[in-house]
Amino acid sequence: VQLQASGGGLVQAGGSLRVSCAASTRTFSNYVMAWFRQAPGKEREFVARITWDSGSTYYADSVKGRFTISRDNAKNTVYLQMNSLKPEDTAVYYCAADPSYTGPNYNRYVYWGQGTQVTVSS
Repeated sequence: VQLQASGGGLVQAGGSLRVSCAASTRTFSNYVMAWFRQAPGKEREFVARITWDSGSTYYADSVKGRFTISRDNAKNTVYLQMNSLKPEDTAVYYCAADPSYTGPNYNRYVYWGQGTQVTVSS
């Protein structure tokens, strides 16, 4: 499975941005999809994940109520809508996929995209 993230950019604090991740697989609906982020000098951290049929979503406390993860299985794409952005949201955002794991541990996700930079200015 190859994952291609896109949609990052520069946005002012309080603004919104949507990042996308397209998967090159015919069995996209068989994968749990997640977003992680990594800021300079920090460990990669969990942001959100969505199960195979969008039946369940799970968010890090730091983004709950501001970010929304969704997926379109017909388009093999997962999205992360980010609202009310803060400077501390600045990071490279990575999408990840796994056939069965639904938790927040990045070591458990098998497939990774290349990342897209999100920068929030104050």
